[in-house]
Amino acid sequence: MKSLVVYYSRTEITKKLAEAIARKTDADIEEIIPKVNYKGKIGYARGGKDAMSSKVIDIENQKFNPEDYDVVYLGCPVWASRPAAPLYSYLRKNEGKFQNVRFFLTAGSSGFEGAFKHMEEASVKPQKTLSLTTKEVKKDMFEDSLNDFTA
Repeated sequence: MKSLVVYYSRTEITKKLAEAIARKTDADIEEIIPKVNYKGKIGYARGGKDAMSSKVIDIENQKFNPEDYDVVYLGCPVWASRPAAPLYSYLRKNEGKFQNVRFFLTAGSSGFEGAFKHMEEASVKPQKTLSLTTKEVKKDMFEDSLNDFTA
């Protein structure tokens, strides 16, 4: 099966997980680059506000077309119990282009359920989901979860 991993990561935590998924599945990988600055404290606050309002932001053009893949892994951090605005924007930009998706999220501790629900509403029902805390990713405590998620 041909796989694609698409992710947004503000602090490199989700990036670490996305790269692990891509290695495990021999997938192409693509980072979502927002045209909005989410760095620093002001960016953090802006991100929460944008996520809560389901704001669709401008993102850089993508190299890969999700329609060309059997499975697309989509991941981001949780912001205010929602998916990060860059990933939400990617979902909206690519509506109707997903066949089989698997969602993965990272967060400090909570908000996964609401974020997964919002992602599903913006795309399709996922085959599988994976939610990991920042601590689990930082300390590489996700091998078993990753095996189940990518199987």
